[in-house]
Amino acid sequence: MRDYKEMEILDVYLNRQKDVCIRNDEIAPVLFKEYGVYHGLRDDEGQGVLTGLTNISRIVSYKKENGVRRPCEGQLWYRGYRVEDLIGDLGADEMGFEKIAYLLLMGQMPSKEEEEEFTALLTSLRPLPVNFVRDVVMKAPTQDIMNAMTKSILTLASHDKKPGDQSLEASLLSSLQLIAQMPLLAVYSYNSYNYKRNDKTMFIHNPDPALSAAENILRLLRVDSSFTPLEAKVLDTALILHMEHGGGNNSTFTTRVVTSTGSDTYATIAAAMSSLKGPKHGGANIKVMEMMEDIRSHVADINDEDQVCDYLARILDGQAFDGKGLIYGIGHAVYTVSDPRERVFKKYVEQMAQEKDRMEDMRLYQIIEDHAPRMLMEKKGLQTPVCTNVDFYSGFVYDMLGIPRELYTAFFAIARIVGWSAHRIEELITSDKIIRPAYKSVMKECRDDQ
Repeated sequence: MRDYKEMEILDVYLNRQKDVCIRNDEIAPVLFKEYGVYHGLRDDEGQGVLTGLTNISRIVSYKKENGVRRPCEGQLWYRGYRVEDLIGDLGADEMGFEKIAYLLLMGQMPSKEEEEEFTALLTSLRPLPVNFVRDVVMKAPTQDIMNAMTKSILTLASHDKKPGDQSLEASLLSSLQLIAQMPLLAVYSYNSYNYKRNDKTMFIHNPDPALSAAENILRLLRVDSSFTPLEAKVLDTALILHMEHGGGNNSTFTTRVVTSTGSDTYATIAAAMSSLKGPKHGGANIKVMEMMEDIRSHVADINDEDQVCDYLARILDGQAFDGKGLIYGIGHAVYTVSDPRERVFKKYVEQMAQEKDRMEDMRLYQIIEDHAPRMLMEKKGLQTPVCTNVDFYSGFVYDMLGIPRELYTAFFAIARIVGWSAHRIEELITSDKIIRPAYKSVMKECRDDQ
């Protein structure tokens, strides 16, 4: 360990070099316009620049009428099925994660026999290698569960007899293995952290082969392994809604880029995990929860719409909460009129709030949903509609399920690895070219400081 004086010297050095980096790395925004470069791969209307084709999913937020793009109710399609229909067609107590995972990976809805065979395969792949929890998961636990999971994913490669096998069969098998084991990596990583860093009781439950992915997650997470049918159903629905969201999101694009290099499944998924853990991508529901806590602590009567709206106005003005002028969970990069995932999820949220005696909290969420989109549009001078997105409610659901916040992004990953795997397989099948973007150099050829 460095002593205080050494750390002080280091801080001075780093602050000085920070200024050097800013001076030499900052590129004037006007140059992006001059060379026709879309910053963040988004055009002037905020739409993603086309970088590939996919047959896995589709997002609809606009419709063309007489050549004019007009905002419409949001749609999310998985392999030709609207996601609300997929969830609506499930039985009241039916868990759908495995069935929809098969659909996304294989491209067609499974027969009853195919679903049973697929579920049995995932069950057989779920156990971790002998002593893996002790030797890997419990070593150097961290509050950053995504980092802990990524470490475990990379270590699992050493237990694969042919980790670099690029055949479709091998890639599919390693993808299925990781899909099956992700819940264990997440929960065991949290339990290890909670034990070693928070001085809590350590417990490790084995998964039950008779249970679905959602049911096993709740079994692994709770000391008594108990859960209600509604809890399992709501978590299963959340996993399905977060499985896939087009090829344009950052972590899925990362998956395809790394796959195109010929890298193995473990390295590819580790890269996707590193993308998802960024707060601009996978941490939105945590910010919603923090914002809601801030609202409760500063609004005298959270049932009073005027008081809540007054405080929302202060948030938008950058005078409250984190000072960034954002109402988290409101607005989406793609959806305008509505987010189809939020529409589906909300009815389950209401059922859960009723069961957990959280209707007062539900009332607060409803007030914000009723007023924040309009307030945001007025404040920013937006002409395009703004809607509530799925992250607005997902953190609330996880909270009612007793899921620690350290696991929120990890649960996103447990679901999204299905979409990542589907895109990895599609990339392997449809292209043998490495993805290599172009960057225009604006470097000075003659430095005047020589």
